[in-house]
Amino acid sequence: MARTSLSGFPEWLPEGRIVEQYVLDHLRRVFELHGFAGIETRAVETLEQLEAKGETSKEIYVLERLQALKAAENGERVSSRERRMGLHFDLTVPFARYVVENANELDFPFKRYQIQKVWRGERPQEGRFREFTQADIDIVGLGELPFHFEVEAPLIMGQALSSLPIPPVRMMVNNRKIVQGVCESLGVTDIEAALRGLDKLDKIGPEGVREELVKVGITSEQTDVLLRMASITGEDPQSVRQQVNELCLSNDLLDEGLTQLCELLEIAGQRLPGVIEANLKIARGLDYYTGSVYETVVVGHEDLGSICSGGRYDSLAKDGKRVYPGVGMSVGVSRLVSRMLSAPMVRATRRVPTVVLVAVNDETDRFRSDAIASGLRERGISADVAPQAAKFGKQIKYADKRGIPFVWFPGNDGEPDTVKDIRTGEQSAADIEQWEPQPCDLHPRVLPVN
Repeated sequence: MARTSLSGFPEWLPEGRIVEQYVLDHLRRVFELHGFAGIETRAVETLEQLEAKGETSKEIYVLERLQALKAAENGERVSSRERRMGLHFDLTVPFARYVVENANELDFPFKRYQIQKVWRGERPQEGRFREFTQADIDIVGLGELPFHFEVEAPLIMGQALSSLPIPPVRMMVNNRKIVQGVCESLGVTDIEAALRGLDKLDKIGPEGVREELVKVGITSEQTDVLLRMASITGEDPQSVRQQVNELCLSNDLLDEGLTQLCELLEIAGQRLPGVIEANLKIARGLDYYTGSVYETVVVGHEDLGSICSGGRYDSLAKDGKRVYPGVGMSVGVSRLVSRMLSAPMVRATRRVPTVVLVAVNDETDRFRSDAIASGLRERGISADVAPQAAKFGKQIKYADKRGIPFVWFPGNDGEPDTVKDIRTGEQSAADIEQWEPQPCDLHPRVLPVN
C-alpha cells in the first residue's frame, strides 16, 4: 500500500490493486454462480435512515454543501429545507431501504450481491479504515424467509473465501435464539445488554464482560451461566447439543435455536467440512439480528479480527404493511486485502495487465510498432509500445521491471517478426494474426507466497 498523508484511506500500488481486483472478481464470480444479482445503491442516505439501525452516530460522515458551510460561517441564514445526509457506513442499511422502495419490482426471495465503498469515522488502525470496500450478499423474503437460507448464506461465503489463495478460514456460527432463550430461562430481562457484553469477550475477556454485565443488573450467578454458554464450541452437532443441554436450561426459543444451529452444522460438515464451527460467544452486537449469526477469521491471522460477518434479521426492512426478513453476510475486502499484501500472503505475477511490449526499432518506424500493438489488441491480447527506440536491452529491461512476459521485435528488411519470452530467453518467429500466449499469461495472476 502506498503511503498517504490521510490515514484510514488506503491507496494500493499497482500490484496491490491487481490483488484487490482479483479478490473482487473472484467474489463476484462465486456470488453470480449461486444466482445473486448485482446492485449498487447511492453513497448517501438520510441521517434519519442511518441512525435508525443502532448506535452508529459516531461513525457517520455527515454530508454538508460547501456553500452552506461558508454561509453559516459568515452568519448568513441557511435553509433547512434539505434533509441532512451522511455517507453510508455499511451496505445493509441502504439495501434495506432499496428493498422497501423497489419491492413492487423485485422478485422474492431476492438474492443480491453488492460491492461498494463505505465510510466510517473511526480511529484508523491495521485492518480498520475510514474508507473501505465491502462485498455483501443478502437473501430477502416477503413476509417470511425459510431457515434453509440461513444455511445457504454461510456455505456460499465459506466457499468463496476458502477458494482464495489465503490461509484457511474459520467461520464461527451461533444462533441468537439460543442466547435469548438462555437469558429468558435465567430471568435476565436486559437481553440486549447481555448480547452486547458477550460480543466483547475477545476484546476485554471474561472478567471484563463480567464487570459489564454486573453493571447493567445481571447477577453474578446469571453471568456464570452466560459465560459457560459462551465457552461452547465445536463442529459436531451432537457434541454442541450435549454441551448446551449440560446448562440444564430449556424453553421453546432455546430449543428452536439449538435445533437450527445443529442443522446448520450437520449440513456444513457434509458440504464444506472443516470451515464452519459453532461458537456460542458470537453474539453480533447489532440489535436487529434475530437468528443465525456469523463471524469469520483467517487461521493464523486472528489478530486481524473478523473479515466476514452477518446474520439473520426479521424487521430491518419494513414499510408499515409488509416486512422483508433476510439473511446476509459482508466481507471486509479492504481489511482482507491489506493483510494479504502486508503478510504477505500473495503476489501478483506482474504490475500491469500488458502481455506484450512491442519494441521500436527506430522512431521513424514507430508506426509499425503501433500497428502491431493494435492488431494484438483486436484479438484481445493486451499490448503496449516501448516509450523510446532505445537499445533492445533497455527495452527488455523496461518490460522486465513491470513483469511483462513478452517482447515483440518487428522484423527488418522483410525478415519475420519475432517474440521473446524474457523469462526463459526463448525467441521465435511470430505473426500478429496467429500468435497466442499461454492462457495463464493473458492476465496477471495472483499466486500464494510459499
